[in-house]
Amino acid sequence: MDKIQKLFNELNKYDRDFLIGIINDLLENKEGLDVAKIKNTDFYRVRKGRFRIIFHREDGIVIDSIKIRNENTYK
Repeated sequence: MDKIQKLFNELNKYDRDFLIGIINDLLENKEGLDVAKIKNTDFYRVRKGRFRIIFHREDGIVIDSIKIRNENTYK
């Protein structure tokens, strides 16, 4: 089981639906997402709520990592 699937299994229903909504918006190229290119790489990141999604473009969008920000993130 990969890390993204494991994260989905650990989330509650509300967070899981929220994350799926973010991913759908990303795949549909909707406006209003906080998408930024990561310096010196070919990767991009999306921030929405407490979720951070790292992805790259390769014949579409490939999600590389999903992280959850918590109270210890910036310490």
